[in-house]
Amino acid sequence: MPTLRQLEYLVAIADLENFHRAADACRVSQPSLSQQIRALEERLGVVLIERRASGATLTPIGRDIAARARRLVVEVEDIRSLARRAGERLVGTLRFGVTPTLGPYLMPAIVAALHREQPDLRLHIKEGIPGEQALALSRGALDMLLGPLPIEASDAEIEPLFRERLLVVAPSDHPLARRAKLSLADLRGTPVLSLDPRHHLHRQVASICAELGMTLLRDYEGTSLDSIHQMTASGLGLAILPELYIRSEVGGLAGVKVLRPARWTYTRSIAAAWRAGAAYAPAYRMIAKRIQTDARPLLGSDIARKTV
Repeated sequence: MPTLRQLEYLVAIADLENFHRAADACRVSQPSLSQQIRALEERLGVVLIERRASGATLTPIGRDIAARARRLVVEVEDIRSLARRAGERLVGTLRFGVTPTLGPYLMPAIVAALHREQPDLRLHIKEGIPGEQALALSRGALDMLLGPLPIEASDAEIEPLFRERLLVVAPSDHPLARRAKLSLADLRGTPVLSLDPRHHLHRQVASICAELGMTLLRDYEGTSLDSIHQMTASGLGLAILPELYIRSEVGGLAGVKVLRPARWTYTRSIAAAWRAGAAYAPAYRMIAKRIQTDARPLLGSDIARKTV
């Protein structure tokens, strides 16, 4: 019979279509993963994967077996979670995925509050690209995630939590920062910085730029919101940043000002997600409500003083 580990490896390759990335996701060496996949093929008597220089593609029978393997892997993880549950208290380590454009600016206070209320709960927080984390949730490598909608995870329960404003900022000495009134037309042609295309925020910024006629600087993609902030402050371009980042102590408005063009109403929607039918689903829902409750007071009111 196939082993659970072999099935986990097959699911990882199905998701990532690459032996090296699948090995990294499973925290094993690539030779070990390849050896186990070959052993699985020999045991089943079928070819599961077409190996190519550019990656790995599942055969038709490989796709069918991987789909069934995914259900088994998730069910086993749910059994483990159920066994860790003790009474009404949350016990054990929760693998919590969060986008780096949100987690550092929202989660510290929430983690502290959860620790006071549930001292036996440990949060293993993993920052990552939303699309990659959705795959990790689907195959059981994450228990819960927090990120922008849409969250494209199969068999997931998704709980919308709040809307966060996206604000356009300029260097403090930029001509637009000295204008008393602005319209959306004033932004036409202005250069805009963003993160690399794997980030959901990049796609939103690209959409806004296309709608308003702004110029997305694809040669100057940042690796973090801090790098975007710093490049903007240096005069390289404008940026579109999430409200919670601007309000945070680690983000803020050093060297930049928020512009207030009339009819600027762009937001992003934030949601929590976990696997449908997960043993810890009530706990995940409680954590989602805690995040929603603690985030709302931080949002919506005007950002004082350093705005135009």
